[in-house]
Amino acid sequence: MFSEARKLHLIEEVLKINNERTLTALENFIKKAPKTEKAIVNPLMGFAGIWSDEEAEDISRTIADACEQINPDDWK
Repeated sequence: MFSEARKLHLIEEVLKINNERTLTALENFIKKAPKTEKAIVNPLMGFAGIWSDEEAEDISRTIADACEQINPDDWK
């Protein structure tokens, strides 16, 4: 019963989505998700390949711009 309530909650949240890009990303995620738990050897592998090339490049660029910068004054 608990998982049924979770599913209903997720459906309610999906109905609130007004952004086409978010809806497309969710659609792609669901299509690529393993259909059975046995298909996942490593739980994190279920997320492999869910980003498009454009999304992966955007994430890499964001990480490089924001996280890989060293400001020597921050250490003072």
